[in-house]
Amino acid sequence: MQLSFIKNIQFTKLIKADGRLREFNFRRYNSGAHPGIFSVNVVDNRDNRILFEMQKEDAEWKIIKQQLPAWILENEVNFHESIEEELKG
Repeated sequence: MQLSFIKNIQFTKLIKADGRLREFNFRRYNSGAHPGIFSVNVVDNRDNRILFEMQKEDAEWKIIKQQLPAWILENEVNFHESIEEELKG
């Protein structure tokens, strides 16, 4: 019997969005229907949790299209850089 281990990747990053510093939580799916996708969540001004996913397309981590506030979409490059930095470390 051969065992294989998959590293769980989960991290938090503070990113300035919509004029304030916000805590974004990243978690990579390791198995199942969504391998290679990061789940990201953040709290908005009303303390509602916003969930979205990012997938690698053409060497760039991109938000999987859904209706999101502009302050999230404007930070897609920052999310890409955060994920790449964590994967290198």
